[in-house]
Amino acid sequence: MDPKQLSVLLILLLILPLFLNFSPSAVALTTQTSPNLYFGVDVAFGSIAGTEQLINTVSSYTNFFVIGCTGNYNLTRLTIISQYVYSKGLSFIVYTDNPGYPSNQWLTNAKNEYGSSFQGLYYEDELGGKQIDQADYPLITPKNIDVADHNYTEAATMYVTKLNRFLRSGHYAVTNNFAYPTEFPLFTSDYALYWYDYEAGYNTVFAEFALNYSRQINIDLCRGAATLQNQNWGVMITWTYTQPPYMENGTDLYNDMVLAYNNGAKYIIIFDSDQNYTANVLQQNYTDGQGGQLPAMKQFWQYVQANPRTITPVSDRTAYVLPEYYGYGFRGPTDKIWGLWPNDSLTYNILDGLNMVMQKYGDNVDIIYPGGNQTVESEYSNVLYWNETLSTTPTPQSQQDVSLLSSTDTIYLSAIAASIIVVAAVTTALKFRKGRKKKLVLPQTKLLTPT
Repeated sequence: MDPKQLSVLLILLLILPLFLNFSPSAVALTTQTSPNLYFGVDVAFGSIAGTEQLINTVSSYTNFFVIGCTGNYNLTRLTIISQYVYSKGLSFIVYTDNPGYPSNQWLTNAKNEYGSSFQGLYYEDELGGKQIDQADYPLITPKNIDVADHNYTEAATMYVTKLNRFLRSGHYAVTNNFAYPTEFPLFTSDYALYWYDYEAGYNTVFAEFALNYSRQINIDLCRGAATLQNQNWGVMITWTYTQPPYMENGTDLYNDMVLAYNNGAKYIIIFDSDQNYTANVLQQNYTDGQGGQLPAMKQFWQYVQANPRTITPVSDRTAYVLPEYYGYGFRGPTDKIWGLWPNDSLTYNILDGLNMVMQKYGDNVDIIYPGGNQTVESEYSNVLYWNETLSTTPTPQSQQDVSLLSSTDTIYLSAIAASIIVVAAVTTALKFRKGRKKKLVLPQTKLLTPT
């Protein structure tokens, strides 16, 4: 071979890998734009000075704020904090559990003064969770439904109808601030029944990260519901403990924020208040030496700037379809269906199938119900039903995805089949107050094992 031929051959060997690595899918991946991320704090304590101080601290590494309410519906306080948040360039929403607060006049002024920075109203919270736990005035109780019938369709219809009426008319139809469809988008946070919160009229639901429950399962339930109903979703990171220091340490908080971000959450909110709603709990330092929450939030904001995300398209995710109207809590062996019935003959098959699907496809799973604004098959190329015979053999791509499933989630789900024989100890449902209302503390078991 002469020197010219040798040179040409070497050049080809050098550039050929570039062409081999090029594909239309790679182009689509790099050109896809990620949705906006709204990241910030939900303040539930009442101090104006304390709230302004916190805003000063976090405004350089957040872009969103939730103005909480402790039951004192003070429009002066609301106006002062709203103007302060707006002056810092942050978008915000306002929490209320009173249909007359904020007033119609305040809402009109906010629309004119703050424009798109005022994103809407965070009206009530945890209505799905309260339904499952039959706590704090659930929408359906054994008094207004025939529990003996085990009619899940009736329960779903009643929940959605009552909640929709609640959102449209408020408590006892005193006012009509929340005429539906509302002029101002409605937000809430919850830890169960996300699908039905959206059906009732909420535009954005924050899946709660609390205690030791599977973050990934809550993401999959909330993201799936939002996707098929053309709505937004996010994450609310709230108390890990029911006493000081309340919040998880900075390392764990950072990992939770990155998990939510990489899974496509449009909103990532950190709750901030003590049990008495008198002071903040987000700190610079933490008692276990792992660092405080505020440095972790700053580090996460830097991570976001350095790592623009590409959300996995819906068509590339796997839909796991539940039985219609099956309002199960998905938290542990004693969880109920609609808060009215114990787990039943379907529960094991559902949880065992979910275990297999999450082991195989990692974080690319959306847990959904039949229905919604779009058909499942039109959105997802891979659709699996709870009553199908599922294979646990991963595909080459999903072998990568499995690594994204945390060890906690793996233990959480893989224990289902083995522990179905063992009756789990009955856990105690505690009250978990997030700020405005009494927060529901979820049972402390990790196993999704039906009895």
